[in-house]
Amino acid sequence: MADVVIQHISKDYSGTTVLDDVSLEIRSGEFITLLGPSGCGKTTCLRIIAGFVEPTAGKVMMRGRDLTSLPAHKRNIGIVFQSYALFPSHTVYENVAFGLRVRKVPRKEIDERVRKMLETVRLEAFADRYPSQLSGGQKQRVALARAVVIKPDVLLLDEPLAALDLKLREDLQIEIRRIQKVLNITALFVTHDQGEALRMSDRVAVMRAGRIIQIDTPARVYSRPVNRFVARFVGSTNLFDACVIAREGEGRYRVRLDKGGIELLVDGPQSRHCGEGNPCTLAVRPEEMKIGGDGANVLRARVVNIQYSGPHTRIDLATEGGEPFFALLPGNVPRPVVGNALSVAWNPASNFLLSASDE
Repeated sequence: MADVVIQHISKDYSGTTVLDDVSLEIRSGEFITLLGPSGCGKTTCLRIIAGFVEPTAGKVMMRGRDLTSLPAHKRNIGIVFQSYALFPSHTVYENVAFGLRVRKVPRKEIDERVRKMLETVRLEAFADRYPSQLSGGQKQRVALARAVVIKPDVLLLDEPLAALDLKLREDLQIEIRRIQKVLNITALFVTHDQGEALRMSDRVAVMRAGRIIQIDTPARVYSRPVNRFVARFVGSTNLFDACVIAREGEGRYRVRLDKGGIELLVDGPQSRHCGEGNPCTLAVRPEEMKIGGDGANVLRARVVNIQYSGPHTRIDLATEGGEPFFALLPGNVPRPVVGNALSVAWNPASNFLLSASDE
């Protein structure tokens, strides 16, 4: 059963369309992420669900109730913002208890729920501290505790980790997901960080220009993007202009690169627009490429540049036809020499075809 359903939501501001016929279902206990570049409409979508913004068209349903015209304070929703929004003159305990007091929950129950929630977010020892005495990560956990202690129908998280440093972000990604699972809360998360979305979500909805372009599991969005935009935005991808020249058995295609005329094989389900004789885009994730390997798909290339980044080394290359691409290698493997020629190989099952015209 879906906890949240948005049906054909649109939002216009002074003639500019911010959301364009967006529909989405969030199942009970599910963690869904809206992922997209700045200005794609993801935060507007979240704010419409929260009741802060009224849609131009469409409906917001929650547990079977139409909440479209209901003001924000009458919706049972927990919200975590990037800015924490804690009361500086209140202790951690008082900040977490605030929503319960507004709802006139009995004092004994407030104490029990706040104490239990602080244990859940591992801040029970900080109950009497003030926000100024906390680190950024601790403040964000207080904000999370305050949002979920009221037992909301849905938890909305609007880029809550964007202001934190990388290591703390990674730690809190694990912590937020742990708490969400422990409490079995339905959650909608907004971010522009692809890695964050892939690591945390049950499903990812990729947005562009006010529309949901693809919604699927993180693995499917990454390994089978529906178009060139998703392939480029979610992770790093090499895109080669090509043409399908033959179909070789069930699910296998032979393609020819436009630059250099190299023929390569592709296995697995592909875009319906990539039929025999059609122009297409061959997409290969750089981590799938092996330097100096052999196999069904091999490109001869020259090393243009090398960048070491710890766990990975990026090798920038150019094919004999002048096509630029790159490979990601484990950081501890021997690195080639800039200017040298070598072969790059990958498995036909690890690349995929996209329509050349479908962005």
